[in-house]
Amino acid sequence: MTPRTTPSSGSETESTAAQPVEKTSVAKRATTRAAEAAEAVKKGTAKKATAKAAGQKKATAKKAAGKKAEAKKPAAEKGTAKKATAKKAVAKKAVTKKAAAKKAAAKGTAAKSTPARAAAPEKAAKKIPAQKAAQKKIPAQKAVPKPAEPVEVAVSPALDAVDRDRLLTGTHHNPHSVLGAHPVPGGVAFRAFRPFALSVTVVVGNLRAELHDDGEGFFSGLLPLREVPAGYRLLVAYEGSVQDTEDAYRFLPALGELDLHLIGEGRHEELWRALGAEPMTHQGVTGTRFTVWAPNARGVSLAGTFNFWDGTGYPLRSLGGTGVWELFVPGIGEGELYKFEITRPDGSKTLRADPMARRTEAPPNTSSIVYASEHEWADAAWLERRGSVPTHEAPFSVYEVHLASWRPGLTYRQLAEQLPAYVKDLGFTHVELMPVAEHPFGGSWGYQVTGFYAPTARLGTPDDFKYLVDALHRAGIGVLMDWVPAHFPRDDWALAEFDGRPLYEHEDPLRSAHPDWGTLEFDFGRREVRNFLVANALYWCEEFHIDGLRVDAVASMLYLDYSREPGQWVPNEHGGRENLDAVAFLQEMNATVYRRVPGAVTIAEESTAWDGVTRPTHVSGPGGFGGLGFGLKWNMGWMHDSLEYMAKEPVHRRYHHDEMTFSMVYAYSENYVLPISHDEVVHGKRSLVSKMPGDWWQQRANHRAYLGFMWAHPGKQLLFMGQEFAQGAEWSEAHGPDWWLLDPAYGAEADHRGVRDLIRDLNTVYRHTPALWQRDTDPSGFQWVVGDAADDNVFAFLRYDAEGVPLLAVSNMSPVVRDDYRLGVPDDVPAWHEAVNTDAAKYGGGDVTNPDPIKPEPQNWHGRPASIRLTLPPLATVWLRPA
Repeated sequence: MTPRTTPSSGSETESTAAQPVEKTSVAKRATTRAAEAAEAVKKGTAKKATAKAAGQKKATAKKAAGKKAEAKKPAAEKGTAKKATAKKAVAKKAVTKKAAAKKAAAKGTAAKSTPARAAAPEKAAKKIPAQKAAQKKIPAQKAVPKPAEPVEVAVSPALDAVDRDRLLTGTHHNPHSVLGAHPVPGGVAFRAFRPFALSVTVVVGNLRAELHDDGEGFFSGLLPLREVPAGYRLLVAYEGSVQDTEDAYRFLPALGELDLHLIGEGRHEELWRALGAEPMTHQGVTGTRFTVWAPNARGVSLAGTFNFWDGTGYPLRSLGGTGVWELFVPGIGEGELYKFEITRPDGSKTLRADPMARRTEAPPNTSSIVYASEHEWADAAWLERRGSVPTHEAPFSVYEVHLASWRPGLTYRQLAEQLPAYVKDLGFTHVELMPVAEHPFGGSWGYQVTGFYAPTARLGTPDDFKYLVDALHRAGIGVLMDWVPAHFPRDDWALAEFDGRPLYEHEDPLRSAHPDWGTLEFDFGRREVRNFLVANALYWCEEFHIDGLRVDAVASMLYLDYSREPGQWVPNEHGGRENLDAVAFLQEMNATVYRRVPGAVTIAEESTAWDGVTRPTHVSGPGGFGGLGFGLKWNMGWMHDSLEYMAKEPVHRRYHHDEMTFSMVYAYSENYVLPISHDEVVHGKRSLVSKMPGDWWQQRANHRAYLGFMWAHPGKQLLFMGQEFAQGAEWSEAHGPDWWLLDPAYGAEADHRGVRDLIRDLNTVYRHTPALWQRDTDPSGFQWVVGDAADDNVFAFLRYDAEGVPLLAVSNMSPVVRDDYRLGVPDDVPAWHEAVNTDAAKYGGGDVTNPDPIKPEPQNWHGRPASIRLTLPPLATVWLRPA
């Protein structure tokens, strides 16, 4: 806490002996100026200490003794008054002798300052006894002599050498204890540290006092005030300008004890409200509170546009043992650029962006920006109904988007005019945005984050991003966001060795360096780091109304030996390969998000057989671990197996039939999403349609058949942009999807438009058919009709909704038409009709369809009492519903 009623330790109590004699002379001159100024505005302010000290030394004594005591003052009292006067004279003489002795000991260069230094204590000595004498004369009926009051000796207000050096080198833990205004013997000492300033003047009401220039940017002065004024201002003159400002070092900490306690425990769930740059009104003054966690720093200063990027004059104070540094800067508001200048343990300095910055400059610039949101949300209706149906029992088809390249050059607000309409037209329930948190290298697609609390400035401001989310919600579209808590890049202006030592990363190099990506892994065992990440998850959900987080690279977090050879990792305390710290972090994150954000969902990109990824955290599995607590998990096994199958020529698919059926062996071990993501259409993997064998017609037919199979398979769906219209080229973040393929002037436009039309119809039928999503996580919602027809390349299964209403999905992955293909079906459905046929002419197919209702025959087939005969189109998927 800033000392405000007691002298500060160190400099003020020792400065009489430690400072040059000329500084006291400066203090005396400052006192005289202040007294003269106060005399000029003295009317009605007789109680002010400045007025008493400056203008009424003798008159006050006479006036106090006049009307009340003149007639009845005994001779004894007059004698007492004379004795008091004599004692004052003795005191004055003693002070003068003391000053003379110091003068003799001082250097010759200070000789001219000595008389002034002796005079300053005299004024302080006269000030108080004169007032006391008046008070003693009123009740002086008894002529009892009283001892004289002790003499107050004024001190030099200038800083001592130790504090000066610590401030100049950026290693002062408590600058508020020496800068600002502090009561000292003889009045109030004012000190300012303003490098490059020509002068500093203190303004208290109508009183102005120019401080003495102590050199190296330090200014000080002693004003004969009784107490520190509740408010004062500084006039700081620079070459060509004068800054009128509040003194940043007069304010109490703007961060509460509860905040510090929660930060220390690693349990501050709204950490973004406690750390970073927070515009606010503090002690009646508007400004910005800057706070940063840097426990290893010897000192922290603030640099920005407001101080010419020189942090020397803006040191932060350390708040106890939490490692948090704080400074409230009045007059600073939204839009200012800043960084923290940190003095490392070895004394070197580093300029760092704010880890909690909520807005940043657009890359390649790296400064943080003070941000205050003004967005007014209009999605209350969406949020209210968002959690009405659990995600596992609701339709959930996702369009994955890289915002910067979906339509290159569009801002967040321009995207808000186009993306919601496009996604709604295609019938997707959600969009998933590849990481939008700030990242320096565009080629990382956002997966190497430096600004975990800031949407990338490439496309606009944080409020612009909120506008886009708002527009999607108003269109009835949920917003998922890729979130990257596994690692961060090594940029020397960001998180790496933030305060001079490993802080966010693990101190053990074997645990910190990610072997694949050249990045650093978070230290999940450190409570403050876990807090930083858990609060970050909540931040996106609560501040930006994000509906779900797809957590990237979970497998790399869970295993100590991930991509490491023997000898490059150390087993956990039980001798195992599991990263127990990461497990605890993921459990805490999921539990906290589900507790605080109704209707939100978390999704794990996890590619191993870790048990219980989507199991509740309080339920232990066979391995003894509680579940990780995710809502959904990407089914990477299904994706790899099914794409391997589809890449084979149809004549060879009979030998790989199980690659399409194996997913049902484990389909209900977790709650799955079936992803065809950006990872599958880059780096030489080819686009989805280009993975397919055969000529152009067969490639598109395979593409459509695969999508029909995917949308009917248990689990939720995710499709990356460009694949909805069968883009032939791999995706590139430099130019985005090949929208020109949908230009009517292009000769093959109908082929690509047909695939997009199929996506629209798949989503439409999907959303209106509960059998395809209502029992996604319930084994009773799925039954194979025929899963072993390898020679035919045929797959057929039934999906059921909660009421038992079925949907029949049949895929023929061979390039031949199969007439009168018999399939066993339930006997309680009177007739079936086609809901979707991927071979329809409107999609670019051969239009081999079943246009009429199909009635079951009482012939046992595939273990069922009834059966139907279908015409199966080549390389196609057909959905049938009860007529």
